[in-house]
Amino acid sequence: MKIIGIDPGLRNMGWGIVVTDGPRLRHVANGIIHSAGDELGPRLATLYRGLCAVIAEHRPEAAAVEQTFVNKDAVGTLKLGQARGIALLSAAEAGLPIGEYAPNAVKKTVVGVGHAAKEQVQHMVRFLLPGAEFRGADAADALAIAICHAHHLQGRSLKIKAQA
Repeated sequence: MKIIGIDPGLRNMGWGIVVTDGPRLRHVANGIIHSAGDELGPRLATLYRGLCAVIAEHRPEAAAVEQTFVNKDAVGTLKLGQARGIALLSAAEAGLPIGEYAPNAVKKTVVGVGHAAKEQVQHMVRFLLPGAEFRGADAADALAIAICHAHHLQGRSLKIKAQA
């Protein structure tokens, strides 16, 4: 199964694609969609068009999007939520089933610790996807989200088989 992981951001939206074959993972591609300017509408449009182009090019079968965490800056959280909405819309319009994961759940799945540092996450992503070159920290985070989704899909599949 080909999975796209998406790390929503208003200036930089990271994306990463992995393929699962049973318990094995393989890196396909990763990148960052950049938006510029101060006006929110055009920035969101840039992110939407860019993510739709990535989905059309790579044709994933599932998507995983990181959930927004609420911080002290309510305006910043709201804007990040709008970028997350673009990620969900792009995947939904492509007909992809979408998994949503809290940042701590992604870290716990990939590193084993829910409050792992970014460097620890990147180290484990490199370990799990040998040879993968990240286009930036946001792309590495997106690959971690895709890995998290792959792990959860595999766990659900094993649970269903055990119940049969």
